[in-house]
Amino acid sequence: MAYRNLVKSLAGAVTLLGVAVGARAQVVSHLNVVSDKSEDVSSPEAWKKTYIKDGMGDQDKAIAVFNTLVRYRQQAAPPQEDLQLGCVHDPLKTIHVYGYGMCCCASGEVSGLVRYLGYQARGRIINAHSVPEMMYNDTWHLIDCSVMNYHINDKGELASVDEIHKAVMDWSAQHPDLANNEAKLRAFGKDGGWKNGPALMARGPRAEEFFGKDGTNTAGWHGWHSNMQEYYWKPGKADLGAIYEYSVSMGYQLNVQLRPGEKITRNFFSRGIQYTNNMAQGDYNSMQDRKVLGIQTKLGDRAPGRVGDGTFQWNVPLKLDTLKTVALTADNLGAGAPAGVTLADAAKPAVLVLRFPSSYVYVMGEAAIAANVAQGGSITVLFSENNGMDWKPVAKIDKSGEQKLALTDLIKRRYDYQLKFELVGAGTSLTSLKTTNDFQCSQAALPTIAEGKNTINFSAGPQEGTITLEGSTNAAEVKGKQIAMMDYHPKLTGLNPHLLGVGDSGSGEGIFTVKTPGDMTRVRVNSTFRARDAKDQYTVQVSFDGGKTFTEAGKMVGPTGSGSSKYMVVDNVPAGVKEAQVKLIGQQRNTACLFSLRIDADYKEPAGVFRPVKITYAWDENGQTKTNEYVAQAPQATYTIACGPKARVKSYTMELAQ
Repeated sequence: MAYRNLVKSLAGAVTLLGVAVGARAQVVSHLNVVSDKSEDVSSPEAWKKTYIKDGMGDQDKAIAVFNTLVRYRQQAAPPQEDLQLGCVHDPLKTIHVYGYGMCCCASGEVSGLVRYLGYQARGRIINAHSVPEMMYNDTWHLIDCSVMNYHINDKGELASVDEIHKAVMDWSAQHPDLANNEAKLRAFGKDGGWKNGPALMARGPRAEEFFGKDGTNTAGWHGWHSNMQEYYWKPGKADLGAIYEYSVSMGYQLNVQLRPGEKITRNFFSRGIQYTNNMAQGDYNSMQDRKVLGIQTKLGDRAPGRVGDGTFQWNVPLKLDTLKTVALTADNLGAGAPAGVTLADAAKPAVLVLRFPSSYVYVMGEAAIAANVAQGGSITVLFSENNGMDWKPVAKIDKSGEQKLALTDLIKRRYDYQLKFELVGAGTSLTSLKTTNDFQCSQAALPTIAEGKNTINFSAGPQEGTITLEGSTNAAEVKGKQIAMMDYHPKLTGLNPHLLGVGDSGSGEGIFTVKTPGDMTRVRVNSTFRARDAKDQYTVQVSFDGGKTFTEAGKMVGPTGSGSSKYMVVDNVPAGVKEAQVKLIGQQRNTACLFSLRIDADYKEPAGVFRPVKITYAWDENGQTKTNEYVAQAPQATYTIACGPKARVKSYTMELAQ
């Protein structure tokens, strides 16, 4: 009895066996589901734990990077977010959000993972193709996840671009009638003929996997003949073989969060809402089945296709006590009669601010609002894409009733936004608010299920959120399409707004301020930079005391040629801090500028404690739809789903259990 009384007296303030007690536990973070046919690659740390094993040598790690990106991507016209110069070059974004890209994307993503492991990486320009190399044993080694192959030299190591180029040129000199001739190379490669080409390309346990019987990979669009042309160039050919930086981005991670009334559905198919409008219809159609995913299948991929999508739905809880725990701001709000919220003090406006973070890129959205508007009163709706620093008007509601607000043009290509509701007039009330946001995701990382027994592992936590500052450093290029880094209002002294480049004085600095709703736990910074001269550099510092003192996060130092990238983490954050300043100190003798910049501030969710989560799977089985519901009562749970013959997974949904 004494124990029960103790638990009762602590209700709302403690967690018992990982389950929240009380009403203030309103945000559950890092919700993750992994099946026995999928992998945990939710963050760089999770990827490393999954793929990089104790005792691995350098080459094994290189092949692990290769296997990762081959499994989770497909060659197609790349997604354009306009956050970097070029297309998406973030390995974790490609894994979770898109599942496709071109050779420049794969080159950047390889470099990102390789550098995360502590190795040097670089890109190379070859004939109509971009490739990356990793440095170990004092030499460079090719890892080509775009065309899905690598080659083994006579030392048993992954060959470099230069070794492959030499092997191709030497062989072509001996076979001048075949040199750089696609039709003849294709004919020569059939029926295993490619094995009589350069020994470098025929050597190794996976050569058959890469080139098949007739010299073509399982996707059907690349093979031995392509390699023989891509690595063929004569001395003096402009740019071919040159070193090039493919603008790596790091910092994205999967963090699905749920609040009361919120539900996320992820589909193992696409409804045609993918936003990448430069993708050819043939490419799009090919990513709806597994016909071209032979190598991916060998690596364990079982997703029905590549491009998927989903929906965040939020029936916002307008019960005042609950609303205050999920809102960023809830000023001057009182309980409405008979429902919703109204002005507590009619003499001044009431303000409600809600945040909509997503791990997947938004494509479409709308808000359905029901309101009672007093005579002379109104509800003004505003939108922010820069963490509440600025607000754009969406609508002014001056009549009672229901209406829908289109959000698509505001939120597409975004991962986070805020809505503000300003209530004016005695008796004005917001009685219902429902939002629907559609997003694009990759099927490849989703926890698929199939015929037979499927083991599902659920996990939640840590209870953290993230505020991100990410935008283009080229504001003029993305105006009207995407947010720019200058939209976060940095204080620049001696740095140019364009590419945050160092000005004529040869030195300068820029300070970005990031604020979090809860206590900050770490700050992460990633940038692709150019520092052509040995004395060109940026020093990155972080302050947690309003700029009085700074801690160095890292240096981005030249000479880099076309560029390089660096990912930095500062986790020695003092207790109770909710604001940080990130300072960039630039020095230039030749050229110093930033092609991309991303700042992530992780924080403890103020109302974040575990609550039970309901997971609902849906699949087709012999033409009939089947479902399975499971409620995870603890932050870690394992259960099974049995599927019958010819089962094809359709979707899975997560929401907080009632």
